[in-house]
Amino acid sequence: MVVQTLEIAIMFADLSGSTRLYEVLGDTAARARVARCVDMLCAVTREFGGNTLKTIGDGVMCTFPTADAALEAACAMQTRADDDSTELTPSGPLALAIRVGLHVGPAIIEDGDAFGDAVNVAARMGALAKPGQIITTRETVARLSTDLRQHTRFVDHAPVRGKRLTMDIHEILWQPEDVTMMSIPLARPACEVPRLHLRYRASELVMDAGRSVVVLGRSTTADLQVEETLASRLHVRIEQRRGKYYLTDLSTNGTHVRSAGTQAFLRREAMLLGAEGEISLGRPFGDTPDEYISFTTESPGQGVRPDSPRDHQFMSDPA
Repeated sequence: MVVQTLEIAIMFADLSGSTRLYEVLGDTAARARVARCVDMLCAVTREFGGNTLKTIGDGVMCTFPTADAALEAACAMQTRADDDSTELTPSGPLALAIRVGLHVGPAIIEDGDAFGDAVNVAARMGALAKPGQIITTRETVARLSTDLRQHTRFVDHAPVRGKRLTMDIHEILWQPEDVTMMSIPLARPACEVPRLHLRYRASELVMDAGRSVVVLGRSTTADLQVEETLASRLHVRIEQRRGKYYLTDLSTNGTHVRSAGTQAFLRREAMLLGAEGEISLGRPFGDTPDEYISFTTESPGQGVRPDSPRDHQFMSDPA
């Protein structure tokens, strides 16, 4: 057994939209489509001198000797996925995209696998990435050559599970038109960012400029643990972008949201949260869930009502 500690670039890349693909195409056809995407990710990894350590469902975990090689491979992956981004299904065209996260740092290499804090950070970058996006860290950007560093931009300060302080998150601009966006402010000053209060039972979690991403779910590793039997371990991600809060479903059973007299059901989809409302992980409101989360947005300079989670009733449950 050979054990080494090396500074390497670690990347996680996966296909977004595969759940819908299985639903529409069926298992056999969808599996073939996912396999084609994974084969492409592995082929690009080899082209840029990388090594695929493992395939994970509809994605890959791979390593590269340098930050430059990882960035160029990530851009090539996005370009090829973009060229093959639509699957024609009996229900109509289905948009597909990949998400990529990467980080450079010391990792333990053992039996063809990588372990350590750098691997965890890279996985977190992959979780933060949206479809069609490449997300990385300040440490990775610092290791890029001068020319490639110009193709990155700062996005946000975000908490990373297991880290005491927030990390600087950067996006890699792989599309030519993205360069024109660099002069657009990516985040409001901290004083202008509203707070989002999330309440569950006796717990309250507050999001603001210093805490822009949280994950809710049944797992003890979630930022807010919810004891709902239909909830996934990591069920939803809520993130603050340009002063607004977006909820993204990551689950098997979907997420129910009600606010301002309307209800929405999300499955591997995202939505903008309103001023206040409730979130139910996996269980419809018609089933009178006991384990829902209430949310209230507090504008800058505005106080928030100290209501309990049960005080928010925006619409009657459907019959």
